[in-house]
Amino acid sequence: MSPPPRPHTAVIGLGAMGLPMARRLAGELPVSVYDIAADRRSALAAQGARDAASPAEAARDADVVVLAVRDQAQVEGALFGVNGAAEALRPDAVVILTSTVGPEAARSTAQRLAERGVLTVDAPVSGGPVRAGNGDLLIVVGAEDAALKTARPVLDLLASTLTVVGPRPGDGQAMKAVNQLLAGVHIAAAAEAIALARELGLDPGTVVDTLKHGAAGSFMFADRGPRMVQTYEEGSEPEVKSRLDIFVKDMGIVTGIARNAHVPVPLAAAAEQLYLLGERAGLGACDDSSVVTVLSPKSSEIPAETATEGEGR
Repeated sequence: MSPPPRPHTAVIGLGAMGLPMARRLAGELPVSVYDIAADRRSALAAQGARDAASPAEAARDADVVVLAVRDQAQVEGALFGVNGAAEALRPDAVVILTSTVGPEAARSTAQRLAERGVLTVDAPVSGGPVRAGNGDLLIVVGAEDAALKTARPVLDLLASTLTVVGPRPGDGQAMKAVNQLLAGVHIAAAAEAIALARELGLDPGTVVDTLKHGAAGSFMFADRGPRMVQTYEEGSEPEVKSRLDIFVKDMGIVTGIARNAHVPVPLAAAAEQLYLLGERAGLGACDDSSVVTVLSPKSSEIPAETATEGEGR
């Protein structure tokens, strides 16, 4: 039996998710990488990847291109801008779109690529940088069979859970929007809980350690909660694992899709406003856990009478 194919893969975008994904793939496949940050490219080159000077150079001779950029504007630039990957891709190559951009943007991108004979796999990812590096992502896919067959060796290295939700680009984005609705609301709820605990004079660390094991716990509470606690520690800032402005974008996609579908999403809308407030406060490039400081600012002091106020009344 012949060994499975090892598709020549290009990874464009080496941010919080793209870098660990590229590192994971470079251990198993021939990989070319591109990012505007030369030090990130160099780090991957030291681990066996080929450092490319542009998206087009990275995509040249690639069977599969993994696009791991922040938003649709970066998708457009990476694919169709000057020295974009699309100009170098051969017909029947496959672009895996891992970014969260929304169904309409994914369909539009796929149509433009199809005009060049290039296939698209809509495969937004979820799970965070650590899981990306371990090949433990949740990936939801919208793609036709031919595109998925070519992309499968790459996707299987990145995902522990891979669900094909439909045959068209845009189907994966629809499922990811539902995921982000839940994730965004859970983070906002965690921030409210920790802000309230702090103002009541409770130790936020104890709150997180206790409640994450109970019925009120969630992945987002257990994951973001400790970073929210760290936000208040003197001289300590949490590592930026997921920028707050990513949830400004993602919750905007969620509420926009819901509006078009005439589905009320009041909790998602409230969470979106909280992230927008955080962005306006200058937290856009901070870890999304910093949104807790919008509700309970670092400088706020707990009134001494909080614990006894109202007793005996």
